[in-house]
This record gives sequence, C-alpha cells and structure tokens, in this order.
Amino acid sequence: MNEKCSKYEKLFVSASKEELEKHLQECEDCRLEEESQQKVSSLLDEVKMYYYAKRKKRMVRLRAACAVMFLVFSLISVTGWALNDDDLLDTLKYGDTLSAEELGFPVDSYGLLMVDE
Repeated sequence: MNEKCSKYEKLFVSASKEELEKHLQECEDCRLEEESQQKVSSLLDEVKMYYYAKRKKRMVRLRAACAVMFLVFSLISVTGWALNDDDLLDTLKYGDTLSAEELGFPVDSYGLLMVDE
C-alpha cells in the first residue's frame, strides 16, 4: 500500500517557490494537489469579476443612502436648532444677538441681571 504524500501544504506555506517546484517534479501526489488548486484558483478568478461588480453596485447604493440620511438628519437638526435657539433667531433678524440690557432688563455694570431683594 502506497502512502499519499502530505508535504504539499507545508511546502506551499513555508518553503520557497523553488523548493516547491522541485518537490512537485518529484512527487505525483503533490502535483495532482497543485493542479487541483490551480483549477480552484482559475474558477475564483472567473467569478471574481462578477462578485466585485455586484459589491461595487451595493457600495454605491450604500453611499447614496448614507448621503441622503446625512442630509435629512442635518436638515432636521438645523431646523430644530434654529426654531429653539433665540440667539440664532436674533442674529438672523437683527444681525447680532440681543443682550439683556437691549431687551430692557435691569443689569449691573457687568451685564448681569440685577435682582431686587
């Protein structure tokens, strides 16, 4: 009974290309394994083009969806911020933020509200 050679994987991973080729010339089992690996590699090369085209299409869709969601959330947050922020509305209406003194409140020399005791 003839034992099958099990050196192919070890040589493929750790040996130099010359060592592997030398062993392939001597060993029929490893040569068959190499042919099998080449067939698988060629099949993967054929399929790779279709896989990457499909993946690229998905990435384009994903980027477009992310851009749209970013714009929607930005618009919603800026609109909500503008409606709830009086300083921003004052700046848009009057060109500057109104101070407490300009609004008619009693203030001290630092611009802080004065409180009557």
